[in-house]
Amino acid sequence: MEEYERRIVVGICAMTKKSRSKPMVQILERLCRFDFIDVTVFPEDVVSEQPPENWPLCDVLVSFHSKGFPLDKAVEYSKLRNPLLINDLDMQYFIQDRREVYRILQEEGIDLPRYAVLNRDPDRPEECNLVECEDHVEVNGEIFQKPFVEKPVCAEDHNVYIYYPTSAGGGSQRLFRKIGSRSSVYSPESSVRKTGSYIYEEFMPTDGTDVKVYTVGPDYAHAEARKSPALDGKVERDSEGKEVRYPVMLTAIEKLVARKVCLAFKQTVCGFDLLRANGHSYVCDVNGFSFVKNSMKYYDDCAKVLGNLVMRELAPQFHLPWSLPMESEDIPIVPTTSGTMMELRCVIAIIRHGDRTPKQKMKMEVRHPLFFELFDKYGGYKSGKLKLKKPKQLQEVLDIARLLLVELGQHTDCEIEEKKSKLEQLKTVLEMYGHFSGINRKVQLTYLRTGKPQASSGEEDCHKEGPSLLLVLKWGGELTPAGRVQAEELGRAFRCMYPGGQGDYAGFPGCGLLRLHSTYRHDLKIYASDEGRVQMTAAAFAKGLLALEGELTPILVQMVKSANMNGLLDSDSLSDSQNRVKTRLHEILQQDQDFSADHYQKLAPTQSPSLVNSMNQVQNPVKTCDEVYGLIQNLTSQIRQRLESPTAQNLQLYHSESLELMLQRWSKLERDFRMKNGRYDISKIPDIYDCIKYDSQHNSTLGLDHTPHLLRLSRALADIVIPQEYGISKEEKLAIAQTYCVPLMKKIQLDLQRTHEDEGVNKLHPLYSRGVMSPGRHVTTRLYFTSESHVHSLLNMFRYGGLLDEEQDAQWKQAMEYLSRVPELNYMTQIVIMLYEDNNKDPSSEERFHVELHFSPGVRGCETEEDAPLGCGFRPASSENKDQGSLEDLSQDQPDQALLVSEPISLQRRSPMVRNRKTGSMEVLCEAAPKVAPLRLFSSGSRQSPEFKPSPGLDFLCFPPKKRFSVTLALHPTNGFEGCSMVPSIFPLETLHNSLSLKQIDEFLHRVCKTSDRPEPALMEAHSRLSSEACLRQFISNYTSGPSSPVTESPTPNSSFSQ
Repeated sequence: MEEYERRIVVGICAMTKKSRSKPMVQILERLCRFDFIDVTVFPEDVVSEQPPENWPLCDVLVSFHSKGFPLDKAVEYSKLRNPLLINDLDMQYFIQDRREVYRILQEEGIDLPRYAVLNRDPDRPEECNLVECEDHVEVNGEIFQKPFVEKPVCAEDHNVYIYYPTSAGGGSQRLFRKIGSRSSVYSPESSVRKTGSYIYEEFMPTDGTDVKVYTVGPDYAHAEARKSPALDGKVERDSEGKEVRYPVMLTAIEKLVARKVCLAFKQTVCGFDLLRANGHSYVCDVNGFSFVKNSMKYYDDCAKVLGNLVMRELAPQFHLPWSLPMESEDIPIVPTTSGTMMELRCVIAIIRHGDRTPKQKMKMEVRHPLFFELFDKYGGYKSGKLKLKKPKQLQEVLDIARLLLVELGQHTDCEIEEKKSKLEQLKTVLEMYGHFSGINRKVQLTYLRTGKPQASSGEEDCHKEGPSLLLVLKWGGELTPAGRVQAEELGRAFRCMYPGGQGDYAGFPGCGLLRLHSTYRHDLKIYASDEGRVQMTAAAFAKGLLALEGELTPILVQMVKSANMNGLLDSDSLSDSQNRVKTRLHEILQQDQDFSADHYQKLAPTQSPSLVNSMNQVQNPVKTCDEVYGLIQNLTSQIRQRLESPTAQNLQLYHSESLELMLQRWSKLERDFRMKNGRYDISKIPDIYDCIKYDSQHNSTLGLDHTPHLLRLSRALADIVIPQEYGISKEEKLAIAQTYCVPLMKKIQLDLQRTHEDEGVNKLHPLYSRGVMSPGRHVTTRLYFTSESHVHSLLNMFRYGGLLDEEQDAQWKQAMEYLSRVPELNYMTQIVIMLYEDNNKDPSSEERFHVELHFSPGVRGCETEEDAPLGCGFRPASSENKDQGSLEDLSQDQPDQALLVSEPISLQRRSPMVRNRKTGSMEVLCEAAPKVAPLRLFSSGSRQSPEFKPSPGLDFLCFPPKKRFSVTLALHPTNGFEGCSMVPSIFPLETLHNSLSLKQIDEFLHRVCKTSDRPEPALMEAHSRLSSEACLRQFISNYTSGPSSPVTESPTPNSSFSQ
């Protein structure tokens, strides 16, 4: 290799406190990895004491002002040596004066809070007109009502005051540079300062957070929020004593602002502050040279951007071998399963929440006036329903329960209708944990005009006249540490689906998605239902997807939308159709006899193999329930015996549960499952399965006898009950699905249309997009986190709504067979829709947009790997491309080149998703795939970028027919995630169809949404009639030998599903 003596020297000229700071050291270490770059740090004594001509020589100068820094000498050095300036030095004089900062921002058309300058300058008396009144000031004719902000004109003076109106108590909040854990104090002083010059500006009502933005050049910005120092002056710090900050997403307008600020002040590395208020964003301060603290991803990105900038400017001048990056990751081009190159435009995923503690519920009918007063107080009569979740509301319910229990104790012949035992349970649950923190309990009240029609299970058949309220108390169901790990790791694995998902750049491991996101071309929105476990799953997923750091709560606050979604992901009550189905289902399962052909006809008209297998295993539902009930009695007996042990008090179960709480869980199920009339409450079967699945996974160290047998029986019953609660026949499944997910399907249709029509909001403005090859191009991601009901319903819509005809489409038929063998939609179940655009096709052509539909049943259950059904893999290749040459390598020494094309999901030699064990994350691995003939990235008819120079092919980038990414089984350390034991892996995505057109999907969604208020058969035109009873008997006989065998792999791995 030819030796190059000339190297580019980057000089760091700043005060030692800045040049030796952790962020600077981290970034300089990475910068030195560039082959031809050396770094020299100017000693502080040389900078302070020596003349500029004696300073070290450099080709690039990174210099910035801070307290005590001789900026004049740095300017003199710059004129003497003429280095490449990363941050302009002359502009740093302006940054030190807030008046100049505001002037420049105004000239650039950047929104500012309304302000006026009070200059106490004897030479300019016209700028010093101040009239102070009780609740406002008038500055040079401009009136500012309290609250308003008073800032010194010198940017180095951090003594900013906020003055409050008398109606709020008056006084002022005095902000200052952080001292320990304080950044402001309250003062009763309400009068403004009478000496010095100030800027007075309108106070912006933010949500208690400030947004700090850090640019690295005009095309990269990192944003994070912190608790506003004006809130209470207490600096939030983490366990390591660092100020708590959390990442936020910038809007399209904010991204333009970041670009403008960077260019206007000529500061490549620049920090500034944003205030988000009243639907707008305002810049309130520009700080100049600033680094993000404690973000490895930012250190990687910053060094990469700076290194590329230096090499781009100086490599040609010094005759160094350097290929210009050309921003080649601008267009997210990916290879499709048909071998052609298409642009990824949209990813939509519907995901069930992660592993949770068992849900528990208690119902009671209440008639006391206090409950009706509470119902009226919070507007329950408007809809007849009321949900109480806030601490204040739950405290009111607890107060009523305590009062009624006192009354019951004083009056033995009391007319109060509430059962004492249930009131005690209500009181006990609401008093758990000692405080109302988090979203782990809620009370629902439903108005019953004539009271309950009949007693609930376990209650006496005494029916009272007159209106009543049905009180439903729900608790438990919290996301577990394992659930957080599952969600975070799935988010990390999800990056694989984006361009450059596992690519490296400039020698640093990185992800194309993260680069795409930071450079403003990723439009991401995350939605979640209002359940705490769903919201925390969404936050954990976002943390993994975007490589965020820190706790989940601030991520949830800033990044997950869950309010005012009009039923998009929530459903508070059952439909009439579902109630009828449940009644019929319970009637069938109450019959003490073996399942007959008639039962199979009634329970399994869709002929689902997973359902038939479960019925074969159960045989007689009542006898199986008898056996389950006996096993529960045995289990509670074992727990009671353990409690008598002297060591029981020290025994800590998973997620801080005690043996007493575990016994309460099972004892309640034992009481509720078998009713007073001897029959079984079938609605408790999912709860029983829920509890035994939880204890089998998380509390297996107890070694309780017969738990595997109880798990097998309850799972067989649950596999009958749970999916059938969402409809038994196809018509019922569709009718119930529509009650749940029509709003969501309309939203998905809108997401696809907006992408198709190129109306995405997160794009660069063409006027400010110099240097970006395709600023209008972006990837839209919409993530919807919800519960089991919406996932079941949406999948039923795709299965039975007539999207495709199984008889006419072999791939769809195989996909439907695979889905029919999936017994359970477990935690982290995913339905993923991916939209691509082929720019070589005519815009009006149906082939212009290409849609792929993928599915994963979520977390692996307790069954062995051999029992799990298999689909046709993730994005199977098409046979028509098996003879197309080799795949060119796009990752050879091109810092951005690796991001042009998405590598298929395969295990590479170095993956950014493999984390250090200390970080509390599982490794993400990809299953090895058989080697097949690879595909050519650019087919003969596709358009190739003129900057693209193919390199020799690499075998590990081949595109095999079966691609899966999954989260592996990992023994998780307890540091970071308390009590996190064996965390089950997640099933890989399976492709249901990979050659749909956007028109097909759009027409399907339009049809099923439009017919949501029509009679149910309207949706069934695409389906054939059910098979005859004789065919059904034959079908049943095929599965009487036991559980279904997995779908065998096709002998021809490259067979086409798209022909």
